[in-house]
Amino acid sequence: MEEQTMLNEILKALELHSKKMDKRFDQVEERLDRVETRLDQVEERLDRVEERLDRVEIRLDRLEKKFDGTRVEITETQETVDFLSGKTIQHEKKLRELKSALS
Repeated sequence: MEEQTMLNEILKALELHSKKMDKRFDQVEERLDRVETRLDQVEERLDRVEERLDRVEIRLDRLEKKFDGTRVEITETQETVDFLSGKTIQHEKKLRELKSALS
């Protein structure tokens, strides 16, 4: 009879331990679910940030093209100014020569 009582007590102890372990596993599972939810949220945020960065990159590429075009225009304008300055100097020399010839 004592063996039966001892076995029953061991079974009860194992049952209690099993319930505690089940409870702990449930808690761990809940925590993992929360972590998974948070990771999903972080992933969504990272996706949005990546989309925004892609848009910024596109805009920067456009700006770079505009600046390149502006540089070309400025270079062409400078060449035109240089050409006109040279012509102005040539005409001034001719005017001086004419003045000298007339004097």
